[in-house]
Amino acid sequence: MPLAPHHDGSALHVSELAPALGDVVHVRLRVPAGYGPLSAVRTRSNPDHEPEWTDATRIGAANGWDWWEAPLTVRNPRHGYRWMLRHEDGRVEWLNQTGVHRIETLDAEDFALVAYPAPPAWLNEAVLYQVFPDRFARSAQADTHPTPDWAIPAQWSDPVDPVMPARSQQFYGGDLDGVIEKLDHLVSLGVNLLYLTPVFPAESNHRYDAGSFERIDPLLGGDEAYVRLVEAAHARGIRVIGDLTSNHSGDSHEWFRSAFGTPGAPEEEFYYFTDEGNTEYVSWLGYASLPKFDWSSEELRRRFVSGDDSVVAKWLKPPYNADGWRIDVANMTGRLGDVDLNAEVRQLLRETMLRINPDAILLGESTNDAASDLQGDGWHGAMTYPSFTRPVWGWLSEPTGVPYLDADGAELTESWFFGQPIGGIPRYTAGEFADAVTRFTAGIPWRVRLGNMQPLDTHDTARFATNAAPGAIPVAVGLSLTMPGLPVVFAGDEFGLIGADGEESRTPMPWGTESEPAAAERIALYRDLIALRRAHPALQSGGFRWVHTDDETVVFVRESADETLLVLASRGDADAALDAGAVPGAAAATALFGDATLAVADDGAVLLSADGPAFAVWALPGVAAPAPVQPVETAEVSRGVVDGDETTPAEEVREG
Repeated sequence: MPLAPHHDGSALHVSELAPALGDVVHVRLRVPAGYGPLSAVRTRSNPDHEPEWTDATRIGAANGWDWWEAPLTVRNPRHGYRWMLRHEDGRVEWLNQTGVHRIETLDAEDFALVAYPAPPAWLNEAVLYQVFPDRFARSAQADTHPTPDWAIPAQWSDPVDPVMPARSQQFYGGDLDGVIEKLDHLVSLGVNLLYLTPVFPAESNHRYDAGSFERIDPLLGGDEAYVRLVEAAHARGIRVIGDLTSNHSGDSHEWFRSAFGTPGAPEEEFYYFTDEGNTEYVSWLGYASLPKFDWSSEELRRRFVSGDDSVVAKWLKPPYNADGWRIDVANMTGRLGDVDLNAEVRQLLRETMLRINPDAILLGESTNDAASDLQGDGWHGAMTYPSFTRPVWGWLSEPTGVPYLDADGAELTESWFFGQPIGGIPRYTAGEFADAVTRFTAGIPWRVRLGNMQPLDTHDTARFATNAAPGAIPVAVGLSLTMPGLPVVFAGDEFGLIGADGEESRTPMPWGTESEPAAAERIALYRDLIALRRAHPALQSGGFRWVHTDDETVVFVRESADETLLVLASRGDADAALDAGAVPGAAAATALFGDATLAVADDGAVLLSADGPAFAVWALPGVAAPAPVQPVETAEVSRGVVDGDETTPAEEVREG
């Protein structure tokens, strides 16, 4: 992979990561020595959809790179920009988040500064652990809870039944005191953020059909157990976030029952009733048990989000003190046909959380291309699959064809792949994996990308291990913990659990098997890689740069002024040659993880090799860069078109 100009949203290249409107931010571009010669380097922004240009100044060179710097005035809450490089021979190139291009590029794929309030700093330091409460752990107290009428009781050792009605009603009876009893397991892994799928009363094992948002399900131990859990987690340095269904409630919800069959009830405006008698209504994907919210209702907004006694506010305040929310079906919330209130709802959620607890995080579920919703105005990040999870499955899976049953009891042998009817899991090369990651992150501001959840699997998917290629699990886990984003461990992955689809993956935790060889090895893998992530800030918020891809192997760096982490991931044997200058300081590399060889040739090229599958990490010195230019009060800008080596000036803007 030849060296190319590079810029990303990290502190190496952006002087202020949390700017306000009107701030002048200095952005930096790295250009390989000898890449030009260049006659001009400029930024092109598009504030208010009118192009604006600033000239960059070459500020020096370090370790084989020339550095250019330009001022940008942040004019919109999402201020997009790209780089223009003009060569002395007249060629023009553009650099955006997908790379270097000879033709003009899309505004949607520009780099972006975000002037909305920044997420709490702890989000970048987090490693998230996801718990499905019914299947995680049972305390002795759980034995005193009566089995609900809707439930099909199961013993902890019983296999999951994926066929309806058991699919949603099989009940193992895990509870919150059971979670408390296992918190030390989370501590031993090194995770520091606990995400609980819904804990409100419902008529299913998954509880996404909430019957109320005002209390914790008594089957889980009630409000008091939730308080105990959060306090016990906080005492161990673990934050806790909950799960809310903003798109729908359950048909047993107190709001829905007040309105169903009762025209004129105050709550009828909360839902989309379609007949005069309030007995027919719009529901999520046609499931009658999940009536859809109508977010045009001001009273719904007050009760759910904006009021000081709202659902969102209540659980963030004492005595509950949750640390944020993951919002279920965030992509569909407020959207129906010609109605699109999604931005209003996500912004209202963010405003309330900033008012109640500005240190809380807000994550949205948007499982496909989420870029248009992830521009920093609402979600700090998302549970989204095409920017990491689906590509890593495509590269590192080897489907087994083992039969499994769907919800209707039909036997399937085609491997589950995120509900896509494409014939099972696609087969990607390592290079295609990298291309997919680049494509689906290109439209997302860097700051938001760092908050995107990065799971190998979740409670809604098959387990990655079910179809993982031989030796690929350390590669996949390593990628999830070293690439930009919020690492996610779905409870049970560290035990090696498998599951053919999103129901069979919800297996009760096999407590008591931790010392068995296979489980102990897998737990140690997670513990070591989580420790690596948490020990190196560059893996949390450092820049990201691909330095090699081929059919079997990807190599990238996470870098900051203080340290660089060089990462190799390969499904097969690895044999990668990196150009001199691609990873300065490689001669001083220290191996941190994995079994691979790094050598530096006489000309400065770096040679990496390993018997695959392989995952390896080295620590290198931080990135050397020229000293920053002193801040200036005046940003020289031009509005107009490029004309030769000059721009047609339209105005000069003085920032006071």
